[in-house]
Amino acid sequence: MAAAAVTVAALAWVVTHGVAQPGNALAFGVFIAVGELARWWAVPGEREPAPLGAAGALAYALLGECAGAPTGHGAFQVVAVVVAGALVGAVPHVARGQGPALDHVARRVLTVGFAAVCFQPLYISGELDLRLGQGPGYALFLLVLLVLTALCDAVLAAVLLCARTGHPFWPLLRDELRALLGIGSAVCATGAVMALAVAVAGLWALPVFCVPLLLTQLSFRRYAAVRATYRQTIASLARATEVAGYTRPGHAHRVAALSTAVGREMGLCGPDLTLLEHAALMHDIGQLSLVDPVPEGATSSLPAAEQRRIALLGGAVVRQTGVPAAVAVVVEQQADPYRDQPLAARIVRVANAYDDLAGGSGAGAGGALTALERLRLGTGRDYQPEVVESLARVLGRVLA
Repeated sequence: MAAAAVTVAALAWVVTHGVAQPGNALAFGVFIAVGELARWWAVPGEREPAPLGAAGALAYALLGECAGAPTGHGAFQVVAVVVAGALVGAVPHVARGQGPALDHVARRVLTVGFAAVCFQPLYISGELDLRLGQGPGYALFLLVLLVLTALCDAVLAAVLLCARTGHPFWPLLRDELRALLGIGSAVCATGAVMALAVAVAGLWALPVFCVPLLLTQLSFRRYAAVRATYRQTIASLARATEVAGYTRPGHAHRVAALSTAVGREMGLCGPDLTLLEHAALMHDIGQLSLVDPVPEGATSSLPAAEQRRIALLGGAVVRQTGVPAAVAVVVEQQADPYRDQPLAARIVRVANAYDDLAGGSGAGAGGALTALERLRLGTGRDYQPEVVESLARVLGRVLA
């Protein structure tokens, strides 16, 4: 809603007052549109799918001069050009049936609008040049503004994710702040450098200074592709118990999804969530060593000694796969008393027991409530109460 209001106000202002320096506006608009086309090759879940467009938008927000000539486009025109470029760049994605990335555009509008409101009025009024000149003070001002803009973008991204997924806000914000050290910092640095370069060399600096960001984007996407392949390998290993008939179809993936949701609910983020997901996917792999399968793979109903033996066998198998040792430790400790377990093992144990008790993917509200009650009855001995209550909140959102 806020982004829509800002966009309407910006477009109305441009229609009323006209476009200042139309050549600059066109060049930056085209640059942003081309940058938005890069979403075509974006990796699913990528924090900034169009970093080139983001850098171009930020550069226009921080643009004071072009080839030595002062500009006067103002904050409203910045927002209007950014929206126009983003919409033009989204046309091929809409034609392909992907639909417009409204959250992405809203974030871009509000973040760039923040930077433009902080910079453009001070520059146009002459206050910025009068107080800071073009020396170290000006560079420090840009640095502080970039930091504030990056923080604004992180908060907006966390708010949008929180509204869409229902996950707690603070863990999401920590994830977003951690991501700023990667492609986020590259976008901010490139945007500032592009603005300074255009001030000296003119619009020819736009294509020249986008090359470092393109290389950075390529490196991040290769890294993301390697991580995706790694996860697919772990998921394939986890399916071995299903293919062999030891567990119900989809059990490992359901436990992994529940575990990560509970982990987010309890404040885990980043590498801790990745470790939790991998351990949840492979938690039952020790069943492959059994001569006779456990009925429906429900290990939660076995005696403690048998659960312990299967967990140790699973840890031994995981250690042979090249998966990090921390994953094997979580798998090995599933059957320990919960007070002796790390948090990841406690979460996997509760999620696994819930899926066993609820009957898998066909569980309705009645089955879920019955399973939760049985888990609550076991909180004094087998399950950590905080984990069970976090699971209840997650299920409450899913089943609502």
